[in-house]
Amino acid sequence: MDAQPLSSPSTRPTVALALGGGAARGTAHIAMLEAFDELGIRPKVIAGCSIGAVMGACYAAGLSAKDIRAHLAPLVVGRSAVVKRILGHPSKLFKLWSPRYPTIVDGPTLLEILLPKAVNTDFARLTIPLHLMAVDYATMESVVLSKGPVIPAITASSSLPSLMRPVEIDGRVLFDGGFANPTPFDVVQDKADITIAVDVGGRPDLRRPVASHGKEELWDGAFFALFNAIVREKEARRAPDLMLRPDVGLYRTMDFPKMDEILARCAPEKARLKQFLAERVLAGAAQGTSSTM
Repeated sequence: MDAQPLSSPSTRPTVALALGGGAARGTAHIAMLEAFDELGIRPKVIAGCSIGAVMGACYAAGLSAKDIRAHLAPLVVGRSAVVKRILGHPSKLFKLWSPRYPTIVDGPTLLEILLPKAVNTDFARLTIPLHLMAVDYATMESVVLSKGPVIPAITASSSLPSLMRPVEIDGRVLFDGGFANPTPFDVVQDKADITIAVDVGGRPDLRRPVASHGKEELWDGAFFALFNAIVREKEARRAPDLMLRPDVGLYRTMDFPKMDEILARCAPEKARLKQFLAERVLAGAAQGTSSTM
């Protein structure tokens, strides 16, 4: 990377960061956040969807990428670690799970147990403004959540139907924002000089014949088609200044135990991000960005 004259933080272009949904593939966001930390740059605003909402909320609450990785590491090794954490909160067990709905969990309770304590706060107390995507079940329209308690909003953004109960906020029943805006860069595009988006959408594993794919794989493929179509359509209308697509598309929804492997595959896009930030932010080069924001 060529040496660049560094600008002062007060004169640098500001950055809006959008973190997309993608379940376990979204652990890739940690590598992108590491790039910001290593260069000493803080986004001005963050938008997140689903797992991107989780990662964005942790970062906006003041945790570093290193902190997030360290917190997740013991939880992603397998289900036993998660069960152990849950059993450590016996008073919340009956709220978390009901015999009437044995396959569905109460998302806010689960996230209160699993997420760092710093995230159990209000949007107004976050160190970085945060906007989270959800879908209104009644109107079938996307909803941006940016006020009130953070954990219910994260849950609404990541509540996959049939796995988590939909979340009611301000009289609206909300579920996973990925069905309307899986990589929500458009939500923050006018809130900073530069917009960076991280898309962790999946793709079918075509290393095996499609005829051998099971029901879950085919369902995954249908979701991938939907999410990719939404993001590509938004890009065609107005693309972010930098779209990052880490090579994690073949990882499945629940591949959280492969977090280290996923992060290793992010190295090329992390390097690309660092070069972009060095040239466009640290050097104070705001070519092509608005000077009125």
